[in-house]
Amino acid sequence: MRLFLTGIGAAGRHGANPGEKDEPQDFVVDLDVEVDVAADALAQTADYRALIRTARESVERSSYDLLESLAAAVARAVSSHEGVVRVTAIVHKPAAARSNDVQGVAAAFTAEAER
Repeated sequence: MRLFLTGIGAAGRHGANPGEKDEPQDFVVDLDVEVDVAADALAQTADYRALIRTARESVERSSYDLLESLAAAVARAVSSHEGVVRVTAIVHKPAAARSNDVQGVAAAFTAEAER
């Protein structure tokens, strides 16, 4: 079973260019989460509210030069939740898209649960 959690907004201090870490920037996270659903019970699977909270906290409480590193950190943090089998985190950086006159700039990383 897969959960798709899209448009998770968070502000963080990430970037390799001068000044990018001075003030928080907007980031948007999309998660594609494979979960183990053994029964129709929340206690036996991943709670998507907790996954969203973890993704947001990963952006807000860390600082990376590379968008790729941030995507890896988000995916690894979400994959640590009980019930998660695998997760792909796609992290979008809207300011980078605007400054490069493109629709989007994003990095994706897939992490498997280590159990």
